[in-house]
Amino acid sequence: MTSQVSSPAEQADETVVGEQRKAAGTKDVRRLDRVIIRFAGDSGDGMQLTGDRFTSETASFGNDLSTLPNFPAEIRAPAGTLPGVSSFQLHFADHDILTPGDAPNVLVAMNPAALKANIGDLPRGAEVIVNTDEFTKRAMQKVGYETSPLEDGSLDGYQVHPVPLTTLTVEALKEFDLTRKEAERSKNMFALGLLSWMYHRPTEGTERFLRAKFAKKPDIAAANLAAFRAGWNFGETTEDFAVSYEVAPAATAFPPGIYRNISGNLALSYGLVAASRQADLPLYLGSYPITPASDILHELSKHKNFGVRTFQAEDEIAGIGAALGAAFGGSLAVTTTSGPGVALKSETIGLAVSLELPLLIVDIQRGGPSTGLPTKTEQADLLQAMYGRNGEAPVPVVAPRTPADCFDAALEAARIALTYRTPVFLLSDGYLANGSEPWRVPDLEELPDLRVQFAQGPNHTLDDGTEVFWPYKRDPQTLARPWAIPGTPGLEHRIGGIEKEDGTGNISYAPANHDFMVRTRQAKVDGIEVPDLDVDDPNGARTLVLGWGSTYGPITAAVRRLRRAGESIAQAHLRHVNPFPKNLGTVLERYDKVVIPEMNLGQLATLIRAKYLVDAHSYTQVNGMPFKAEQLATALKEAIDG
Repeated sequence: MTSQVSSPAEQADETVVGEQRKAAGTKDVRRLDRVIIRFAGDSGDGMQLTGDRFTSETASFGNDLSTLPNFPAEIRAPAGTLPGVSSFQLHFADHDILTPGDAPNVLVAMNPAALKANIGDLPRGAEVIVNTDEFTKRAMQKVGYETSPLEDGSLDGYQVHPVPLTTLTVEALKEFDLTRKEAERSKNMFALGLLSWMYHRPTEGTERFLRAKFAKKPDIAAANLAAFRAGWNFGETTEDFAVSYEVAPAATAFPPGIYRNISGNLALSYGLVAASRQADLPLYLGSYPITPASDILHELSKHKNFGVRTFQAEDEIAGIGAALGAAFGGSLAVTTTSGPGVALKSETIGLAVSLELPLLIVDIQRGGPSTGLPTKTEQADLLQAMYGRNGEAPVPVVAPRTPADCFDAALEAARIALTYRTPVFLLSDGYLANGSEPWRVPDLEELPDLRVQFAQGPNHTLDDGTEVFWPYKRDPQTLARPWAIPGTPGLEHRIGGIEKEDGTGNISYAPANHDFMVRTRQAKVDGIEVPDLDVDDPNGARTLVLGWGSTYGPITAAVRRLRRAGESIAQAHLRHVNPFPKNLGTVLERYDKVVIPEMNLGQLATLIRAKYLVDAHSYTQVNGMPFKAEQLATALKEAIDG
């Protein structure tokens, strides 16, 4: 199990409490500083809903937390098979944490496939709660069990709790007018009730949720509530669970404020809405549904009251085309997609570069190439975002580091797009999009002022004294061209993909003009003001670990482990990948070794080597899952010692 609070005084207190409870005939309660739980079952067993509800109650209790949903790409994968297993992992603690955890302390396995697919991740001594009703001969043979793992001794290294979840659920719901199949569907609520008792989670929020979710089906709501309460009561009364656990709120982990649990896609959606309000511009989303970005379309469609307009297009090209048209019309324009959609949008992104209009391209990266692993995570679109267009078409790239950070990254991407009149890539990924953590709701005063000034009239005087409007006359500081809204008298100008003449915006095939425009667009991106790179190096280390995007949590957790073990290592993390922070070269020169962990085959490392001539060591993983902290700690220790 996880480490317990270890001071002698607290251990003595626990012993006294345990003896008092035994004398009173009640169960022992043990205090833990952190727990990692994984719910696993068929994709139709409701594991994601179960995990979401347990997470919500844990957030309301005040623990720090991090989650990792993991599910098949199929809408309904074959029942009882290994490819059909869906899981939800939650790490919660009484202190600041950064990852969903390396290895679960508790596995809830709803069937043989869930057990077989996940048992290899558990450390010895972990608790395994097994739905024994599903361990039929046929179900076990389907996943390759020749004998029952519940009887052949293969689980002797674990604390196994055999629970007939299905039978108990059906028995608890016998008073309801439900078929057995209908009653069985509530077994996830029974499991949730049991785990809620086991870890002293609040229950009021889940009960409110069930009443609201099934408000139009009161019998179903009542049945789920009954199953949930039956699971809680089972934990309280059964002899098999002699101990429950307490994980105190993380009182010192958070600055004062109002907090809520939030996923990366939800935080990103809220960030886009906030950006549009701070810019005083309507928000327009032109999108085509694609995993794992579709949640942003779903969420933004709920916020028409904030001036948000969402357009579900017939394909990826139409989605970005509509968004670019909205940008031309004066909206804060966004298109959302994943890697395959970025490929389809590339020509229109190049058009946005040529037109020099603000446009946010949100890429929620997933495993590739092609359709690849739609529900798994990867960071392999970086070079596509940098160079995946014909011609010289530079685009700034911003990458959030945690689910909650997606809110701030969206505001930053909007700032760059609006200030410099350029499309901007926002590179999140499936790990951030679906994962969640506590987020402090910001005060309005903390949000940046993103208001822009549209062109209102002539901005250039010809030699003969005539005042005219030049659509490509640039701001001397930002090199941004004016943003002229269609229909404004006197501001008529050409648009289109053919090269424009500097200043006038007339079509030009002149070699010198094309050379100038290409270099000017590049200079505009190179000159974007971004904060200097912060370096965490308390002990003057010789080795630097440099990351970007969602590797922040695992890298930081690994660095903490190494420092606790007495090792000296520095850490820096990039939010701005194009342009790089201006001090990055100076930072890299300070270290003998630079290690770059990435969920690709070394794309950032390639950029770093090319630009700074640094012999960066690339440590990579492309298995569709985030790094584990222990795995990274081992690799970084080898780099320090090597």
